[in-house]
Amino acid sequence: MTDQKADNISSIPIDAFSNLRITSIWTFLMSVQWSEPWLIGLLVFHVVCLSLTVVTCRYYRAQICHFLLMIGMVYSAEYLNEMAAMNWRSFSNFQYFDSKGMFISLVFSIPLLLNTVIIVMVWVYRTFSTMTELKTLQLKRKARRENREKND
Repeated sequence: MTDQKADNISSIPIDAFSNLRITSIWTFLMSVQWSEPWLIGLLVFHVVCLSLTVVTCRYYRAQICHFLLMIGMVYSAEYLNEMAAMNWRSFSNFQYFDSKGMFISLVFSIPLLLNTVIIVMVWVYRTFSTMTELKTLQLKRKARRENREKND
């Protein structure tokens, strides 16, 4: 039993620069060298996307375009991962782009999907607010109509 456990532990990969055993998403993210310029650019990109999500809350058409653009980027993440895996030496010090796409999913797709979830939540809130206003107006109109009928 202990030999089997030792074999399992030795099969867990060790990252390239910090010699941490990657056993969870957290250790995986901690093993990334976040000081690389392209990763800093990616973080700035996500901050800009979140800012656009917040700013476009009042502009429905702009928010639809922003939503569709982010969904398109998530859809193309697989192709982006393949291209990055072939050309990683030109922009990175380490090969982060695995065949299963875990890295690109964690640092690219999940933040974009969180932005799209925020947008959908705003849309649902707006829909409920509009439905509430509509029902209130209907009840007021019905009450006015009943008052007119009583007075006549």
